[in-house]
Amino acid sequence: MARSKLHAMMRVATLVASVGAPCLAAAADLLPPPPPPMPEPIDFAGGWYLRGDVGASIYTAPKYRATEIPGTVFFGEAQSGGLFAGVGVGYQFNSFLRGDVTGEYRTASLRLGSYNDFGCGCNNEVTGRNFNLTNGHYDAAVVLANGYFDLGTWYGITPFVGGGVGVAFNYFQGFTDSGVTNFYSPYRFNQPTSPGYFKSKSTESLAWALHAGLAYDVTPNFKVELAYRYLNLGHGQTGPLTCLDVSSDACTTVLKAKNIEAHDIKLGLRYLIGAAAFAPLPPLMSEPLVRKY
Repeated sequence: MARSKLHAMMRVATLVASVGAPCLAAAADLLPPPPPPMPEPIDFAGGWYLRGDVGASIYTAPKYRATEIPGTVFFGEAQSGGLFAGVGVGYQFNSFLRGDVTGEYRTASLRLGSYNDFGCGCNNEVTGRNFNLTNGHYDAAVVLANGYFDLGTWYGITPFVGGGVGVAFNYFQGFTDSGVTNFYSPYRFNQPTSPGYFKSKSTESLAWALHAGLAYDVTPNFKVELAYRYLNLGHGQTGPLTCLDVSSDACTTVLKAKNIEAHDIKLGLRYLIGAAAFAPLPPLMSEPLVRKY
């Protein structure tokens, strides 16, 4: 009797399973599908960026010559500090390599000097030294193609090094010449000589630069840079000297300077216009658990 009841219960369970399984499967098919995967980032403008820089310069005394008079020694005094400002456009190739093209305007003052020992070789020999001091204004427009290597980012700060090459348009203007002769023997006194002024002149020259600095990520697209730059501006020269003393034989002098060097401290702003833009996220919903039998 008990065995017949057990067989009856097993038949009922089998019947219920055969009827309910298709219903459960159909119910599972009615559940909503899982959300689609997140779309890939869309890069609207590559890695292009814009930049602007301002800074201050300290110039070293350039090597220069004014005439070919034997025995003349030329010396350069420290130039006063200068200022500069520039803009540029660049491209961020990857997380560690970028490059840009910049243009800037520079201004500074310049002070140069020379002296020449002389003697007449006569019975009553006259000896002395001629001093010439030259003061004027120096301007330059500089275009550089630069490359940078970013050394990694820590807490939003990225150290970098780089270099650049380009052209400088060196402009010498407002240079005046004031000479003084110191007589030593047989009498001693000072006498102003050959005052005059140099004509203005612009000269093109090869320029090159070395960079090192730090960049700070204000936002993913906006960065602030503090950097040092060594800049070699090549050579330049004035026009010929116009003497106020028409009897002077120095009126054919042209002032030529080479190795015009500047040590720059720069503050720069860089805005990345090609940052990756992501599509909006789908609504949050848990993926349903579906079991198939």
